[in-house]
Amino acid sequence: QVQLVESGGGLVQPGGSLRLSCTASVRIFSSLLMGWYRQAPGKERELVATITGGGSTNYADSVKGRFTISRDNAKKTVYLQMNSLKPEDTAVYYCKTSAWGVEYWGKGTLVTVSS
Repeated sequence: QVQLVESGGGLVQPGGSLRLSCTASVRIFSSLLMGWYRQAPGKERELVATITGGGSTNYADSVKGRFTISRDNAKKTVYLQMNSLKPEDTAVYYCKTSAWGVEYWGKGTLVTVSS
């Protein structure tokens, strides 16, 4: 069983920054592939970024150069640093991992980009 808890969402003006955190309750975190996804109102959930246990990263084209995913294995936490935020980044952001063939999702944290 894996539990994921996101935090760090909120209201930010266009051009601003936020850092999201996702902490996992799992015995072995360092080997897990971790991902951030988002779902905007009326749209399907989409991949934002992933990071392997070794630190290799992958980003959606829409966030490349603006968002950075990172992890602290000692704290069992993955981060999403979001800079130069745009109104179209408004969404609920979810943390996800897979273990033993099962997908685990957090409950999400809302990011609203608006002036």
